[in-house]
Amino acid sequence: MPSWKLTSTLCIGFLGSLMAAAALAYAWVQVPDPDRLAEAENNVYYWDDGSQMIATGGEVNRQNISISQIPKDMQNAVISAENKTFWKDSGVDPRGITRALFNMARGQETQSGSTITQQYVKNARLNDQSQTLSRKFKELFISIKIDNTVDKDEILTGYLNSSYYGRNAYGIQAAARTYYGKDAQRLNASECAVLASLLKGATWYDPAGTPGHPLATKEANTKRAEKRWRWILDEMVKDKYLDAAERDKFVEAGFPTPDPLKKGAKLGGQIGYLVDLAKENFLNNNDRGIDEPQLAQGGYEIHTTFNKEKIQKLEKTIAKVRKENIDPKKRPETDTHVQFGGASVEVGTGKIVAIYGGEDATKHYTNNADTTGAQVGSTFKPFVLAAAMRDGVRDPALGPVQTADQRTLVNPDKTVYNGANKLRIKRYDGEVWRNEEGKELLQVNDNDNDYDDLTLREAMVVSANSPFVQLGMDIGISKVREAAEDAGLRKGSLDKADVPSFSLGISTPSAIRMASAYSTFAASGEQRDPYSVQTVKKRGVTIYEHKSKPVAAFSPEIADNVTDVLRDVVDEDNGTGKNARIPGRQVAGKTGTTDGNKQAWFVGYTPQLSTAIDMYRMDDNEKSTDRGFQEMFGTGGKAKIHGSSFPSEIWQRYMAEALEGEPVKKFPKPRPIGETVYGGGAVSPEPTPSPTASESTPDPTPSATESESTPDPTPSATESSEPPASPSPTASESCAPWDQWQCGNPTSPSPTASASDSTNGGPGNPGGPGEESGTDGFWGGPGG
Repeated sequence: MPSWKLTSTLCIGFLGSLMAAAALAYAWVQVPDPDRLAEAENNVYYWDDGSQMIATGGEVNRQNISISQIPKDMQNAVISAENKTFWKDSGVDPRGITRALFNMARGQETQSGSTITQQYVKNARLNDQSQTLSRKFKELFISIKIDNTVDKDEILTGYLNSSYYGRNAYGIQAAARTYYGKDAQRLNASECAVLASLLKGATWYDPAGTPGHPLATKEANTKRAEKRWRWILDEMVKDKYLDAAERDKFVEAGFPTPDPLKKGAKLGGQIGYLVDLAKENFLNNNDRGIDEPQLAQGGYEIHTTFNKEKIQKLEKTIAKVRKENIDPKKRPETDTHVQFGGASVEVGTGKIVAIYGGEDATKHYTNNADTTGAQVGSTFKPFVLAAAMRDGVRDPALGPVQTADQRTLVNPDKTVYNGANKLRIKRYDGEVWRNEEGKELLQVNDNDNDYDDLTLREAMVVSANSPFVQLGMDIGISKVREAAEDAGLRKGSLDKADVPSFSLGISTPSAIRMASAYSTFAASGEQRDPYSVQTVKKRGVTIYEHKSKPVAAFSPEIADNVTDVLRDVVDEDNGTGKNARIPGRQVAGKTGTTDGNKQAWFVGYTPQLSTAIDMYRMDDNEKSTDRGFQEMFGTGGKAKIHGSSFPSEIWQRYMAEALEGEPVKKFPKPRPIGETVYGGGAVSPEPTPSPTASESTPDPTPSATESESTPDPTPSATESSEPPASPSPTASESCAPWDQWQCGNPTSPSPTASASDSTNGGPGNPGGPGEESGTDGFWGGPGG
């Protein structure tokens, strides 16, 4: 064992070496010149052809002010929240770091572990946000050296002028103008506490929320910010910077909510929406950890997928339709607050080539092409059809969870459902569906139109609601939800309730996601997420490049059959989408109108391009107490707005121009799929003595789901959606001369009413988001 003398000598020597190393480091480290701050550089955005879209020269919003212009309340709020020992410490505070770690472990509000001096050095002197050991080492010794050579007032001023407060605001002056529309010296203590809370992380504490961050919503951020605001005011009282009585007045007055998000004038028109969308895409997908403050420092070349000509054509088309039809002065009660949104996604790549976010990004702040909360109505029905062909309907005799071989995959031309108005909706096993209040659902079609039994193709063409609501119940809402997700809709945008109306589009995907999901069908089942940034470079070096692999969401048989059905929605004279026809091109699409006529959609595609157009009414004033969606009865001089009116007309005009000069392509021919099913009380026809020549030799032992027997005049109490088994085997796909419609023959039963839209009141209420009449085009027919 070493003697105590040897041990003491070694310890003293070790400590001495550390002190000598520290002294050398202190002497070696050079304090960077404040003039070498990372100056704001432009971020340059490019169109998809490589030409410049915009150089955001003022992206770093900063204006330095003196300590005399910074209110004492702001200085004190930051010191109470970030570094209580600021006026006394030597630039670093080991006890503060320990205290921050301890409070963090207990889940309490914390001061920063770094001193204000250290944060100033990191922001304004080092221009280095990395979390490396070498940067921490430099920061430590530079902070000590600066504290010995620079006045505390100068350090505090530098910190408040260089810190990032969110919304592209650097420095207290820019923050005061951005959040409260006033100069910094006019801020009160309550507002100062809010701005001080932003220094903990504007992403999580800006009450307006942070786009693209599902955990940083407006509601979640407001809750966090208010809690932090109260804590800072309390700390200011403890530190004797604020009277308790004054604090109480601020608390009683309530949280001083900042102004809504706004954009600079040069980012007006569609440019502001495009820049924000590209930013969000890059920040959420780069693997280098580049965050908003780093991006805002500038120097990035961002190459987008946006096509300038298509964006201009979409904007011009919507502006023309608005000018021709929407007149707030003539019809103030119905034509105010009308909003349009749109997005085009390239089939097979996922590139977002065009969006329409609103009339002007500096006046209307919500991007209407992105999430708006608008329900999609009957444009959701194709996902129900896809689920029916992929997952099939359940056997009423078995339990709710059934294996694939227990289910029956459907054929859109041979599967028949009841199209009656006020159809009593049942569970898959025939039991009447009731809501939590015990009320049953009598599903209505638009205008109370009654239809005969319809094939799924016919039901899609005229957009009858009853068949798809019952079909969704027979498949299982969870399977319908899975199909929508697999097509490309975000899980968070899909309504969580397993209710019948789910199949009629009570969910709220964005126009971008709807265009993308439909492009999955156009690409024969290959799904790609939509994206808006192709590459990002900094000083000539590529630091980000979009890469994605297609996912086989559906088989080509399923996707191509969905496309074929949606082509009839446009091609058939009684189709709700006939106004979207483009002469010489194949078009597939679907209309959608929702409960109370509050939203209208058309989503459609050609083999090259998928586009979604939505329309609704909502007050632009974000401080309005009633900003919900408003009815569109009478808007544009129309009794009711349908997806077949303004949205499909906009779609047709825009797509005809956008595809001008592009090669004409055709969709793949669909291959046979699925079997014959009768659902929702649809009646199977009388069996015929022998099959027609076009049919194959019948199987002498057909399955229960394929039998076509005479219906029992006294059905069981469960009223199963499946017909009772035939007493004797018959051809599973028999086609007598009178029922050729069932086997895909052009002769089809005429519905008892014209195609139209329905409304839906949700669970237990009669109706559901429905569809529109194909005869309601405001230019008198396809092609305008």
